[in-house]
Amino acid sequence: GRRTGGGWLFIATMPERELRNRVVRVESEVGAGSAGKAAADAGEVGSAAGAKPLGDAGREKALRQYRKPYEIPEEFPEMSAVLGVIPKHCFEKPLLKSLAYMFASLFLTLALPVLAWRYLPAPSISSPLSVACWLFYAFWEGTIATGCWVIAHECGHNAFCENKYIQDGIGFVLHSALLVPYFSWQRSHAVHHSRTNHLTEGETHVPETLDEGASGHSKMRLFDWIGEDAFAVVNLFNHLVLGWPVYLLTGATGSPARGFSNHFVPSNDALFPGNWKLKVLASDVGIIVVIAGLYQWARVAGSTQVVALYVLPYLFTNMWLVLYTWLQHTDVDVPHFDASNWTWLKGAFMTVDRPYPQPFDWLHHKIGSTHVAHHLCSRIPHYHAQEATEAIKSAFPQYYLYDPTPIIPAMWRVARTCVATAPEGNRHYYTNPTAKAA
Repeated sequence: GRRTGGGWLFIATMPERELRNRVVRVESEVGAGSAGKAAADAGEVGSAAGAKPLGDAGREKALRQYRKPYEIPEEFPEMSAVLGVIPKHCFEKPLLKSLAYMFASLFLTLALPVLAWRYLPAPSISSPLSVACWLFYAFWEGTIATGCWVIAHECGHNAFCENKYIQDGIGFVLHSALLVPYFSWQRSHAVHHSRTNHLTEGETHVPETLDEGASGHSKMRLFDWIGEDAFAVVNLFNHLVLGWPVYLLTGATGSPARGFSNHFVPSNDALFPGNWKLKVLASDVGIIVVIAGLYQWARVAGSTQVVALYVLPYLFTNMWLVLYTWLQHTDVDVPHFDASNWTWLKGAFMTVDRPYPQPFDWLHHKIGSTHVAHHLCSRIPHYHAQEATEAIKSAFPQYYLYDPTPIIPAMWRVARTCVATAPEGNRHYYTNPTAKAA
C-alpha cells in the first residue's frame, strides 16, 4: 500500500501471550472461506484469516477504564438543524479580536527564544545541564508556536476575519515561518474536511484495511514479529516524528484513490486542480524565503543558535499538530464508512473532542477540545468554538463524541489498538492484530 511513515497504527489490547494462545475463527467480512481456513491451518499470522473485527467486547475491554463505547446512531440529523442550534454570534469573526489572539500567540513565540538565549547556559551536547535546559526550552517553544500554527489554520478556513486578503496574508506568513506551505495545505486540509472518516477518499489518517492485498496485513505481521509495546513505540515515532514531513512530501496516510502527492510539487491533479497549482508554487516561494532566512541567520550567528532556537522547537510543533489530527479522528469505537454508507455530516460527527489540559488547551486555542464544532462548521472562530460546542452537545448528545480519557493514556491506547479496519455491518472499525495458536 502507499500509506507509510505516519500511517502506522499498531498494537492490540490483549497481551501477546493471550493472542498467541488464541485460535481465532475466520470472519466472512475480512476475506474468510476455504482459503482463509487453509491459511489458518498453515499457521500464517497477520493476514485476513488471522484477524477478526474487534467487536463490542473488544471495544469494551479497550475502553473500560474510562468509558463505554460509543453507540453511533444509524440516522443523522439534517445539516440545517445542526447549524440552527448554534448561536448566530458564534459565526462572527471581528478582525480586532482575531488580531488580539494572533498577537498574543506571536508575542509569546518570539519572546521565549530571546529570554532563553539570554539566560540559559550555552548550548552544548557535552553538558547534561545544557542539554536538559535546551530540550525544556524546545518543548515549550514548540508548544507555544503551535498557537501561531492554529491561527494560520484558522485563516485557511476563512474563520479569522471577513477580509480574505488579510487572513490569507496572515496565514501565509505564519505558516511559512513554520515551514508549512500555506495554500498547499489549505487545499489538502479542505479535502480532509470534505471527506472526514471516508474509508478510501479521506485525507490524512486514512486507515489501513484488511481487504485482500491491502497493506493492513503487513502491519499485522509486524506487530506479531516485534511484539506489543515495541509496536506502539514504533507507531508513535512514525506519527509524531516522521508523520508530518512524510505527509507533506509523499501524501502518506492520504487517500489511496488520489495516490502519491507532494505539497511542494503540484503534480497530483486530484489534490491540486486548476489554479491550485499556482497557489502551490506561491507557497513554495514562502518556504524558500524562510529557508534562505534561516541559512543567513546560521551564517551570521552560527548553526548552533539556529538549531537550538528554531529547529528543535519546530520538531515539537510538528508533534503537536500530528497528535491533534490523529486523536481527533481515531479510536477503537470511531468508525469509518465506505462510499455506499458515508455522508458528509456522518463523517463530521465522527470527530472526537478530548480533554487537553491547561495551559496547552489555552495556548492552542482549544483546537483539540472543540474540534467537533470545527468540523461541523469550520468558519466558526476558535473564541466562539466552546459556546458552539455546548450548543451542539446539548441538542445532539447522542451524536456528540467526547472521550474523557487523559491525553497520554488515550494516545497510548490508540497506538496499541488501532491497526487496520475490518467491516462490522455497514461500518468499518479498527481492529487488533491477532496470532494463531502456537
